[in-house]
Amino acid sequence: MSEIRKAVITAAGWGTRFLPITKAQPKEMLPLVDRPIIEYSVEEALQAGIEQVILVTAQNKQAIEDYFDRSPALEHFLEQRGQHELLKIVQQVGGRADVCYIRQKEPLGLGHAVLTARHIVGEEPFALFLPDDVFIGSPSVMQQMIDVYGERQGSVLAIERVSVEDTQRYGVISPEKLSDRTYQVKDLVEKPAPQEAPSQLAIMGRYILSPKIFDALERTTPGKNGEIQLTDGLRLLLREQPIFGYEYQGTRYDTGVPLGWLKATFSLALDHPEYGPALREHLRGLDIGD
Repeated sequence: MSEIRKAVITAAGWGTRFLPITKAQPKEMLPLVDRPIIEYSVEEALQAGIEQVILVTAQNKQAIEDYFDRSPALEHFLEQRGQHELLKIVQQVGGRADVCYIRQKEPLGLGHAVLTARHIVGEEPFALFLPDDVFIGSPSVMQQMIDVYGERQGSVLAIERVSVEDTQRYGVISPEKLSDRTYQVKDLVEKPAPQEAPSQLAIMGRYILSPKIFDALERTTPGKNGEIQLTDGLRLLLREQPIFGYEYQGTRYDTGVPLGWLKATFSLALDHPEYGPALREHLRGLDIGD
């Protein structure tokens, strides 16, 4: 059994980059081939041996709760029609994960969203998933990070080497190399200007966090728009405990922006055993110009 038993998945944002569709449809429920985006994070958590998933949602996110719930009427309908394969799929979605929900009542930043889960997580280390980042690979990125946590016994951040120009889009670590892919974090900077970035190692949407992060977030001073930033909380935590960065193995898709979502959709669809061959044939026939 994994030492990391609980996962927090944040799904409380407005999804403004996808307006107008996100006016009525949660961004996390947009389809990525044949599943909603958020299911990729839930599945990754389960594959890593995590037992309970805590979804931090907000107003107008009821569709997420409905998706991971059982649907007796639909199951009965499929059974009556003899559609047993579809029935199995529907039952797996509603029955595999122990999912609970808590609402972030105000949009006060990622750090605040994490803080809302404190009383459910309790005093134990936990995984944090930002579902916009979809990771594909085996073993999963979270499983890789759990292995690093078992070795280092400290908070672990998934990191990726980015271009100098892209450092301004992410939290960036000041690293001290420990092994081929593992670094001790000496400092963190949120979205630094390229000339001020301490490295090109940027933090991506997977974390394993000590429960002490909650105390750090309680002490974190709100920044722009009154939001509590997770990176600021991590800087406070770093004064008390070591934090490690792990340069994961796998492919990341940023589905939080339309172009990234489109790239992920095409890439995953082309690899799909049922849809891939027909889609590939369709794309060959398109006149896409230069």
